[in-house]
Amino acid sequence: MIKVLVNGAFGRMGSEVVRMVTANPDLELAAGVDIHAEGRSLPGDKPVFADIAAALEAVTPDVVVDFTRPDVVMDSLRIILKKGVRAVVGTTGFTPERLAEVKELAEANNTAALIVPNFALGAVVMVKLAAEAAKYFKDVEIIEKHHDQKLDAPSGTAILTAQKICEVREAHKQGHPNERETLAGSRGGDIEGIRIHSLRLPGYVASQEVIFGSQGETLKIINDPVNRECYMPGVALACKKIGSCQGLVYGLDQILD
Repeated sequence: MIKVLVNGAFGRMGSEVVRMVTANPDLELAAGVDIHAEGRSLPGDKPVFADIAAALEAVTPDVVVDFTRPDVVMDSLRIILKKGVRAVVGTTGFTPERLAEVKELAEANNTAALIVPNFALGAVVMVKLAAEAAKYFKDVEIIEKHHDQKLDAPSGTAILTAQKICEVREAHKQGHPNERETLAGSRGGDIEGIRIHSLRLPGYVASQEVIFGSQGETLKIINDPVNRECYMPGVALACKKIGSCQGLVYGLDQILD
C-alpha cells in the first residue's frame, strides 16, 4: 500500500484525490492538509492538518499529492522535498526558475518531484498530436478555457503544448506583418509566435483547443473534460510510479508505458 498525503484536501481537485485514494486498493490515505482544516474530517477518520510541516512530522507518507495554489506551492515543496518525501504536483504556475529549484531540491535530498500540468490522459494525447501536426502546419494558436476561479493564465497545459510545438517548429510571427492591437492583449500571449488565449468562465473545467491553419484549411485538436474525475487515473498512476523516479520529472507522458 502506498501511503498518500493530500495537500489541499478540501479543494476542488484535492477532494477528488481523497475520494480516489480512498477507493483505490493500492493506495492508502495517510492524512490531509488544508488551510480550512479546523472542524473538518476525512474518510476513515484520517487526520487533517492546517500545516504541511506538522503533517509530515505526524505521519510518514510515501508521497504527497499537491493541489494547492501557485502562490504557496513552492513553500510546500521546499518542506516536502527537504524531508525526503516524494511529491506529485498538479498545481500550476511553474516558471523555468521554479522548475530549476525543484530539480535542485529533489536531487539534493535523494527524492523526486513529478510536476504534471494536466493529468487527463486525453490532454497527454492532445499535446503529442499537436507536436506531430506542427511538423506540417507552421501557423497555430491555442485557446484554453478554465473555470473562473483559476488563478494563473495561461494554463500549464497551454504552455506545455506551446513548448512541445516549438521543439519541432521554427519561431515566426503569425498574422499580417503590420497588424496592430487597438485593444491591448487582443491577440493573446506570445510564445515564439504562438498565440495563447485564456478564457475564464463559470461552467468550464479545463478545456483546450489547438488550431492549426494552412492554405484553405484548418485543423483542430480539442481536449474537453466534463468533470474532474478524468484526472484521477493519471493521479493514481503518478502515485504508483513516482517511487521509481528520481529528481524532477515534468509531464505525465514521462511515466506512461
